[in-house]
Amino acid sequence: MEPSEPSQTASDYITSQLRLEADAREALPYQFDTCTKPLGPLRQSVFACLTCSPPPASIHQRFTPAGVCYSCSISCHGEHNLVELFTKRDFVCDCGTTRMANSGTSCSLRVDTETGRKGGVVREEARSGNTYNQNYQGKFCACGDEYDPEKEKGTMFQCLGLATEEGGGCGEDWWHPECLMGLPRQQHVKPAESANGVLEPVREEDEAAIEEATNGTGTNEEAASGEPPHAEAGDVHHHEELPLPDGFPAEDDFDHMICYKCVGTQPWIKQYAGTEGFLQALPAYANAKVAEIAVPAHANGSTPDIKKRKAEDELDNQADAKRSRSGAESSVVLPSTTASSEPVNGTSPRHASLPQAPTGQLSLFVKDDFRAHLCRCSTCFPRLAALPHLLEEEDSYEPPVSESDHQSAAGRSVNSGSILERGEAALSGMDRVKAIEGVMAYNHVRDKVKDFLKPFAESGQAVGAEDIKAYFAKLRGDEMALREAAMGAGGS
Repeated sequence: MEPSEPSQTASDYITSQLRLEADAREALPYQFDTCTKPLGPLRQSVFACLTCSPPPASIHQRFTPAGVCYSCSISCHGEHNLVELFTKRDFVCDCGTTRMANSGTSCSLRVDTETGRKGGVVREEARSGNTYNQNYQGKFCACGDEYDPEKEKGTMFQCLGLATEEGGGCGEDWWHPECLMGLPRQQHVKPAESANGVLEPVREEDEAAIEEATNGTGTNEEAASGEPPHAEAGDVHHHEELPLPDGFPAEDDFDHMICYKCVGTQPWIKQYAGTEGFLQALPAYANAKVAEIAVPAHANGSTPDIKKRKAEDELDNQADAKRSRSGAESSVVLPSTTASSEPVNGTSPRHASLPQAPTGQLSLFVKDDFRAHLCRCSTCFPRLAALPHLLEEEDSYEPPVSESDHQSAAGRSVNSGSILERGEAALSGMDRVKAIEGVMAYNHVRDKVKDFLKPFAESGQAVGAEDIKAYFAKLRGDEMALREAAMGAGGS
């Protein structure tokens, strides 16, 4: 006789279903049943679909970049190779448009104007005002490294973006801190404690051999328990975080970063370096950084305090792990001095009191109130008006949050929520007579099932899968029960 299948009580089943729904809502907190394309240009979360728009194999191959909104990334491209680009401003979803005409994928969330039905949208006119950069090929930073979240460590920072890639800027690209300073990428090292207690780096190529040796030292009891072996003196201590380079600002000290590419397209903003709302400029090349630090150190007769921090994985900052390499170049940057936030006199505009702009390529780091310290005189305001995100803080679009279990099912999509909620939503949209007949038939079957479950509930015995199968087989063969169900539904 075959062993009985695992069984569980109704309470256990309901609890497990609620837990699964809670986990799903935590992973996907927003509703994904509406495409943002009809809403027009938005600052929103964008995903590059490398399946529908694969990167070119060579520079001679034609490439049409495209991005999709949060909802389409799940509903239309859920099984594709996606790269999360985080927020991009002034963007309209490309799903189901001419930019993806050759992909074979349609938008399942919008209404087809030709058929009047939802789904199957292809070859709609794409918005010409969208801008794209290398991120849509899965590449990031000036080093052009491809992002692999399973392997890469460290912290990256998104540029505020003062110009598109075509305009000489970066188009809100994500940057490695080393590449902003012209330094080679930090090698992926993990510290190991030597015999004398000093932490020494363990190279990536040695990591596999060390892990194999470490795993081999565990006892059979440790392996059976699923717990890792206890670390003893001299074992490898893995450290997943990577420190920022010397001289790089601490993350808590600034709110936004403007890369040297974008600063180069708006040289007037260099004058604000080191003034209120702005940190000191960060030279784009390592040897320039050394020269800049040496000047104030020599003048003050002291060594400047260079801050250093560990890389953190914080969802609020949307700073994900990525790595690569970059070469160093040379330049000279003159140190800037802090200027008063007030004009020189009562009539002089703000920019007249700013210090001389430092030379060379540099990146800027700004605080959350930097906009309040930008000059808005008749000369400066047109520059700001061309970059509205410098005038006021931007709002990013977020889809509606998924409803919780305790909320009403009215208006809920039939394809969302629990089985019970889906049934209630379906009944609310049915003809009233049919809905009543369906409910009466359901109530009749429910009473039958309750009678079947009552002995199990009284004895505390779990209901097995074989018991349920046998009951419904009997129910299907019970002509009297079927007639009673039909009569009950018809009479209602």
